[in-house]
Amino acid sequence: MFLECKQLFDIVGERIGIDYQLDLSEYQLFSGKPFHTPVTVKGFAENRAEIVSLNMDCSFTMRLDCDRCLNAFEREFHYCFSHTLVRELSAENDDMDDYIVVDGDQLDLDELVLSDILLSLPTKILCHEDCKGLCPVCGKDLNIGNCECKKKQVDPRLEKLGELLK
Repeated sequence: MFLECKQLFDIVGERIGIDYQLDLSEYQLFSGKPFHTPVTVKGFAENRAEIVSLNMDCSFTMRLDCDRCLNAFEREFHYCFSHTLVRELSAENDDMDDYIVVDGDQLDLDELVLSDILLSLPTKILCHEDCKGLCPVCGKDLNIGNCECKKKQVDPRLEKLGELLK
């Protein structure tokens, strides 16, 4: 979806509502297609005192694999994003992180929403915060129950040193 920004930049007090769904079901991420539902984007862009701001709420569900126990699970995400839109940056204020430059009075919202979401996703994907993961010896899921493995295994190269400490 493209947002027409010409009137937004030219008329103080102008406000444009945003309400659409972005289909990312074919987007490849984490070795799969995790976006289970379309991304619902709601918000507005407005010119207040010649400062154009964009505010969006994004909600979606992803089907992911836990990084610790490898089980598949679904999680709902909800993010709020705010940006300041400008037509161009001046030489003295060239901090690209604070502003979104709108070329040709059109802003590609799909690209902006996707980049915002990707930058906001957690780096470690867990099915729940206290996930115990897998046993490093036998591979049993420790969330289901404990395994019978010897927990404290000694490196075979260091066994002789352990005998000296006894």
